Amino acid sequence: MPIEIPRTALQLRSLIKRSGELELSLFEEAIPPPKPDEVIVRVEAAPMNPSDLGLLFGAADMKTAKAGGTPERPVITATVPDAAMKAMAGRLDQSMPVGNEGAGVVVAAGASPTAQAQLGKTVAAIGGAMYTQYRCLPAAQCMPLPEGTTPAEGASAFVNPLTALGMVETMKREGHKALVHTAAASNLGQMLNRICLADGIELVNIVRRKEQADILRAIGAKHVCDASAPAFMEDLTEALAVTGATLAFDAIGGGKLAGQILNAMEAALLRKSTEYSRYGTTTHKQVYIYGGLDRGPTEFTRGFGMSWGMGGWLLFSFLQKIGPEQAAKLKARVAAELKTTFASHYTREVSMREALKPEEIAVYGRQATGEKYLLNPNRA
Repeated sequence: MPIEIPRTALQLRSLIKRSGELELSLFEEAIPPPKPDEVIVRVEAAPMNPSDLGLLFGAADMKTAKAGGTPERPVITATVPDAAMKAMAGRLDQSMPVGNEGAGVVVAAGASPTAQAQLGKTVAAIGGAMYTQYRCLPAAQCMPLPEGTTPAEGASAFVNPLTALGMVETMKREGHKALVHTAAASNLGQMLNRICLADGIELVNIVRRKEQADILRAIGAKHVCDASAPAFMEDLTEALAVTGATLAFDAIGGGKLAGQILNAMEAALLRKSTEYSRYGTTTHKQVYIYGGLDRGPTEFTRGFGMSWGMGGWLLFSFLQKIGPEQAAKLKARVAAELKTTFASHYTREVSMREALKPEEIAVYGRQATGEKYLLNPNRA
């Protein structure tokens, strides 16, 4: 029996006004008929990842958030500090849809065989604007999930799994033999740990609290360093000396951690050095910043010689670089191991209206380990 599709769908939008105010609201958008190679997905689960929250909140100070509107159409407003408005220039007065990825059931499909093959299937999808009740998008941007997989289980099938696999692939392509990862107790960090254990890759996990270190050790992590511990630099240098890791992925961004990692890498390499050079060791050390949990400036003291690099790493740029054939191989592994290696865990499922409550924003807006939310746009 065909599913009746409404003419419009509610979509969560983020708007930053030139007046310096953030406005979050629910926008009623028309659902277009699918083109031949498109499908319409009834979205039933979408993760609230840090990258999504970055677009949702922009540079607003969410401590200033105020609730307005009505129970059916809530509105959240917050102030964007004057110093941050310049960084928001490219999106001012534009009502922007949010949500990189999600999962649900294909309820309508275009005429092409590829689109028709997905009709009635539960799929994961990526393509932006996923915080919506119904999403029309190319069938090529959907991944049919294994039989028996729920939308909640498949909601995070793209960003975190492919990022974790992308880190390992980057390591191999750039000639490193082991990895360092920060914010390592996160969903993504736990996935990366499982990949490295399965593939025999040494991984140094950096966390910010003892409780997070305990989480990782409980799932088999070999090398865990707590950045809040007095002996952090000594512990990190020792782990780097044991593993030989010279590549790091940093989710923090701001602060001193990226520089500390490079300095510890150099100190670990110097243990095996037999000759002094004022230019430091010749082994290249690389830190990629891929997140911004700390929005402050990146600070570092150069004690790591001249063979080093610090730059940005973005999943979508990486996927373009490796090409569709290699990307398809990574996606196939995700689909096969979705309930094991790439399983995600959420503390709470909320509707779009619930997501616009100040008390909920206060929790998921912290982006704290163990407090990840799952959005269900079709939840009443």
